[in-house]
Amino acid sequence: MPHSLPETRHVFVYGTLRRGGRNDIAHFFPAPRFVAHARIHGTMYDLGSYPGALLGGSGLLVGEVYAVTPMLEAQLDRLEEVRDDDGGEYIKREKAVRVGAKEIICVVYEVHPERVAGCSVIASGDWFDRAPPFS
Repeated sequence: MPHSLPETRHVFVYGTLRRGGRNDIAHFFPAPRFVAHARIHGTMYDLGSYPGALLGGSGLLVGEVYAVTPMLEAQLDRLEEVRDDDGGEYIKREKAVRVGAKEIICVVYEVHPERVAGCSVIASGDWFDRAPPFS
């Protein structure tokens, strides 16, 4: 009997999980499948060594879309400190993300709104554009 592939979902990553980031998603197991570069509406905040984003509004977040297995998604939930009561550091959302001519429903980790108080906005929406912490 042939083995079936585990069901995958899509995730939009915008910070340290992006290619080349400190937590590059490609280093997780099972490896995700890169789908596309993408942007979604939101505001990015500098939380120090990583970003947080609030979804919506007129700003754009720069990121990447990956297909991930349930096993990898569970690892991301732990990394982002998602809790069932939405009281963790990040809240797991589902958002339509435009990729070329189509939209893909993606998991997006939105920072808990209380975590951005006093944090500076990264106006470009690109985590890699921020100033180095010790310049």
